[in-house]
Amino acid sequence: MYDIIVVGAGHAGCEAALAAARMGVSCLLISSDLTAIARMSCNPAIGGVAKGQITREIDALGGEMAKAIDGTGIQFRMLNRSKGPAMHSPRAQADRTLYSLYMRNVIEREPNIDLIQDTVTGIECTAGSFAGARISSGRIIRGRAAVLACGTFLNGLIHIGMNHYAGGRTIAEPPVYGLTESLVELGFTSGRLKTGTPPRIDARSVDYSLVEEQSGDVQDVAFSFRMAPTTRRRQISCFATKTTAATHEILKKGFDRSPLFTGKVQGVGPRYCPSIEDKICRFPDKESHHIFLEPEGFETNEMYVNGFSTSLPEEIQIEALQSVPGLNKVKMIRPGYAIEYDYFFPHQINRSLETKLVKNLFFAGQINGTSGYEEAAAQGLIAGINATLQLQNKPPLHLKRSDAYIGVLIDDLITKETNEPYRMFTSSAEHRLMLRHDNADIRLRQFGFIAGLVDTETFSACINKQELIDALNQLCLKTKLHPSEVNPILTILDYPAVNSSQSAMSLLKRPGIHLQMLLDSSFSFKDLVQEITEDPLVYEQVEIDLKYEGYLKRDLLMADKILRLDLHQIPVSFNYDKVSGLSNEGREKLKKHQPDTIGQASRILGVSPSDISVLMVRLGR
Repeated sequence: MYDIIVVGAGHAGCEAALAAARMGVSCLLISSDLTAIARMSCNPAIGGVAKGQITREIDALGGEMAKAIDGTGIQFRMLNRSKGPAMHSPRAQADRTLYSLYMRNVIEREPNIDLIQDTVTGIECTAGSFAGARISSGRIIRGRAAVLACGTFLNGLIHIGMNHYAGGRTIAEPPVYGLTESLVELGFTSGRLKTGTPPRIDARSVDYSLVEEQSGDVQDVAFSFRMAPTTRRRQISCFATKTTAATHEILKKGFDRSPLFTGKVQGVGPRYCPSIEDKICRFPDKESHHIFLEPEGFETNEMYVNGFSTSLPEEIQIEALQSVPGLNKVKMIRPGYAIEYDYFFPHQINRSLETKLVKNLFFAGQINGTSGYEEAAAQGLIAGINATLQLQNKPPLHLKRSDAYIGVLIDDLITKETNEPYRMFTSSAEHRLMLRHDNADIRLRQFGFIAGLVDTETFSACINKQELIDALNQLCLKTKLHPSEVNPILTILDYPAVNSSQSAMSLLKRPGIHLQMLLDSSFSFKDLVQEITEDPLVYEQVEIDLKYEGYLKRDLLMADKILRLDLHQIPVSFNYDKVSGLSNEGREKLKKHQPDTIGQASRILGVSPSDISVLMVRLGR
């Protein structure tokens, strides 16, 4: 008998198993292939817009993904540096093989985790609660709770042209049969989604004189808060090119054999990451599309063709690739393909990621309709934490939308209609100015500490960092700089000169003025600051806090209003049929989603403000 059984060893399953084990419970991790733990089946990269923020949040809560990419990355970049801090997003290319090995080593060193290589084909329940997992041999492994993190394996079907193959993640991996049907028998409702991947090519066959080199940042940013910011890492370059009109004409020749256009693929694909054939159809006036050539590791010639996701016939894929500048003699190692798989509509889970139908059964990752390694890992971490807390008779961890991107992700899943693969964007987070990658430790360390995933030393360091930020903020408020120290800076930035002393705070609120400029211009101010700290990360936080003070205050007010709605609990099994005044659509959506709070109810698509008013009046009575 195990405390927790984790089904699937992808990014969600790894975080779930590690969280549970590190919180002190016995955990069994079941995978069909233990050599494929945390495999990057699609783009070998971590982070990016919004995803970089999620990765740092995972680290702040005590997860492993950030440390894994810091240890196995081959190129590091900070995206959107020209924009405001809310849009800054770290991204890294990974060595695909090393990343998987890193995560397997971490899991195998965890004494509370046992591993079994097998396939789970069914779920056993007793009195409405999870009781065990049935594996392919028919044996039932007993457990007190389970996290299902099945990825794209459930009845997986791979398409290349008019050919299709049973596959769980790649053609070489078998799908999982039986588990979907077992869950449907328990009353769950499933759907069908689709995703895709581009061809892989031999890096030795690329003409590098015709492509644009893209090197990593000179001063790279670590994903994990535990990694020293000055640590230097070996990096290799990526490359950029574009499709041509000839490429588009070649691709069109295969449209009559495209599984997307001939109706062979029934699952809904992601709008935000369309296939190359989709792009040509949706944007017929566009003469070219960006293509990025991304190495898959230090010691391999395999290269990922980002932007060229396709499921067209193989011969069309290779012919089209060879029409792209720099790829005229390219050799294709393996073709792109589309994969269809089962998922379960996420209105069937609670905020804790526990299912509503079966107690102690949690869903995490693509089984909930999400897309992306980071979104999956975040759900796995939260599911592992909450499954463990539940067994320990402790309250669950619920992150609000104003706490973290992870909170936005989970809230969107349980309140919005997920009919296509869900992906996190900065635009999804109304509090994105507060939810920056740089302050994830300050926002979330306390939650990881309370759960038992963040040690005392790490938590104390975070508290000390906040105290230094507060002290430096007060110093900037009180300290005034003489015009002779200020005017040289103002002149360089085309600001008018001043005749009186200016506070450091008022100067830092001006666009273009940075704390380091003031330190360089005033030795006395520099001495005062260095008495507090010389940590550049503290300087960065203070500067952001001061420059965006007004916006942050407005964000906090809005978050407080939303919080007040989220404090209004809706009783379990509340009877919406007895509430007169609700619209028909609102009533049906409320019955379907069964929200926990008025705040959640207000975010359900189809529930109007008048429905919320009626509901509040009824609950107020």
